Amino acid sequence: MVAFKDIQEAYQILQPVVKRTPLEHSKTFSHLTKVNVYLKEENLQTTGSFKIRGAYNKIYHLTNQERKQGVVCASAGNHAQGVAHASTLMGAKSTVFMPIYTPPMKILATKSYGATVVLEGATYDDAAMAAKKYAEEKKMTFVHAFNDDYVIAGQGTIGLEIFEALPKVDVVLVPIGGGGLIGGIALGLKTLKPKVKIIGVEAEGAQSMKRSLEQDKIVPLKSIMTIADGIAVKTPKELTFALAQKYVDDVVTVNDEEIANALYLLLQRTKLVVEPAGAVGLAALLGKKISVQGKNVVVILSGGNVNLSLLTQIIERGLMHYKLLVKVSITALDKPKVLKDILSILADVGANVQSIAHDRCTTAVPVGYVKIVIMFQTLGKEQIEMIKNKFDQKKVHYHILS
Repeated sequence: MVAFKDIQEAYQILQPVVKRTPLEHSKTFSHLTKVNVYLKEENLQTTGSFKIRGAYNKIYHLTNQERKQGVVCASAGNHAQGVAHASTLMGAKSTVFMPIYTPPMKILATKSYGATVVLEGATYDDAAMAAKKYAEEKKMTFVHAFNDDYVIAGQGTIGLEIFEALPKVDVVLVPIGGGGLIGGIALGLKTLKPKVKIIGVEAEGAQSMKRSLEQDKIVPLKSIMTIADGIAVKTPKELTFALAQKYVDDVVTVNDEEIANALYLLLQRTKLVVEPAGAVGLAALLGKKISVQGKNVVVILSGGNVNLSLLTQIIERGLMHYKLLVKVSITALDKPKVLKDILSILADVGANVQSIAHDRCTTAVPVGYVKIVIMFQTLGKEQIEMIKNKFDQKKVHYHILS
């Protein structure tokens, strides 16, 4: 099993390569949760996630011949970019296998760091099988995303940085996918401060580590379903499971709605772009999944490589949830000036219209009427109530869409 000295060694190796990411106190989230919240911003790390730490430490320890032969990995995102960049820095060629449905931006990003990308299979597991076979045939080194001592030690350097910046840390919330990140951080921090609590957070639709710890054995999931694709792992491995058994105090889960809300609030309040997997720790804190009032709590924001189409959807849903964006369906007579009168009401109260759609070809409205759907920005609940009162006064038949 990886030892504390391995993390110390990795810390020295990574000094000239990785960023010492900020550990910032958040007034907003401290106020919301009644906890002293600190954000460890690995979303600002080189390649956009913590993965460069483990990847570089692994490739650094290869022999010159092994680097010459090249490295192979399988990943749909962060690990791919970490391996690609680390390989290029050390003059090793890298081949990354990705599922065929990987978003184009992630493929382009991986290529930009110098890797050869091979699209193989519909899922990560398919890509991983192909990558391992390719590595054996070409006598190349397969770099596992988490089940590797050097990779775990590299991720553990985050724990050392946290302790140096905040010796009074009480609790650390860490995303769990395969378990390499939490295993390294837990080993590092528990060695320096045995009383610190390490809490893992998994997506409700991919809780493989939680179930495995509960049954005291590795339990593969039959299926996974979550927007947090960065931690969507079906099966923990031997190394990470053993570390979790020894050092992790608890594992909690959060659902996709809670993850999306945390991601939206991070963007809105802190101006930080975080991917769903990176926001699960904050989601657990906001959702009161653990009792830590008055404690110094560090939340690991593990990455920021979010799919832009998903981010757009989360922003829109967040605005609607907090009543800053409203969609209203109106049934009105299909005649001139009706739309103008409706828009005048919105203009009078200062609502900013974003879009308008008409639908006459529907059985949902009577003949001679039209369904109008308007999306507009508001200043919050008070302004919405003003609009509703105006609609009621003008006898507008409307329905607020959630």
